Amino acid sequence: MARPVLFIGNKNYSSWSLRPWLALKWGAIDFDERVIPLGGEGYGRSKIKEVRAVSPSGRVPALRIDGVVLNESLAICEWAAEQAQSLWPADALVRAEARAAASEMHAGFAALRRDLSMNIRRRLLQAPAWPADTQDDLERLFELWSGLQQRFGGPFLFGGRSIADAMFAPVATRLRTYAVVCPPAVQRYCDAIFADSAFLDWERAAEAEPWTIEQTEALYR
Repeated sequence: MARPVLFIGNKNYSSWSLRPWLALKWGAIDFDERVIPLGGEGYGRSKIKEVRAVSPSGRVPALRIDGVVLNESLAICEWAAEQAQSLWPADALVRAEARAAASEMHAGFAALRRDLSMNIRRRLLQAPAWPADTQDDLERLFELWSGLQQRFGGPFLFGGRSIADAMFAPVATRLRTYAVVCPPAVQRYCDAIFADSAFLDWERAAEAEPWTIEQTEALYR
């Protein structure tokens, strides 16, 4: 098998790129990465020329393996789990719970994603007043994380790292960015994500990126 290539967006902004990137890193799977700056002509319509050249959907992340392109985050994570066999809990029922949690993030929390966009470099001094649906998402998030921390003892949601954590890691950065006041168990979980060596590598790269989406968009105004 040729060395896989993971095409990702700006590390400061692309939450969906972070998720499979972490899964591949945690699974000790060798891969090359290619960062495609997001923004500019076609942005928001899945029509960025450079992305369309590597991903049929016009979206990243996309993992290219021997001519096959996986252009969906959870599918890439599942492929990584099949290679590493260490990215889901060993117990079948707990594994099903972890998949349910990952899928809930994958398909849900729409208001949270709308109002707390990922921006690793950004820090608000005080959280805004959230709309009701965003507050509902935050309360559900706190309930989920706190309950799993209590049941499985941490530091991650199901004890050790899993794809569920890869799916929720970008959310931890959003809580930090927007100065969200978190229950103690939720903060402990965020701290575990922020201390992870792979996450720290991503964060350092995000902080060092030379471009912003705003700068890229300005080229096309």
